Amino acid sequence: MPALSDAEVTAALETLPGWELEDGEITRQFRFKDFVEAFGFISQVATVQEQLNHHSTITNTWAFVTIQCSTHDEDGITSKDIELARRISERCGNAS
Repeated sequence: MPALSDAEVTAALETLPGWELEDGEITRQFRFKDFVEAFGFISQVATVQEQLNHHSTITNTWAFVTIQCSTHDEDGITSKDIELARRISERCGNAS
């Protein structure tokens, strides 16, 4: 699956509120009430990632979870990353 062009990534991000392009990855930070709520969110994201067989980088610091998506095999952002971000937002995106 080839990497998307900059224009394709920009167009996709217009449909993904909260997601940004940062250092060659699409990234979003979520904020929760506390660590337990944040950790529960990570479990939901893991389920989505397993369904798609596509895994992102997840960083957790107390009530903050940052997700970074890119396709390492393609050295860029692919439609897999866009779909993963979309599903995370649909399933788990009610956090700020």
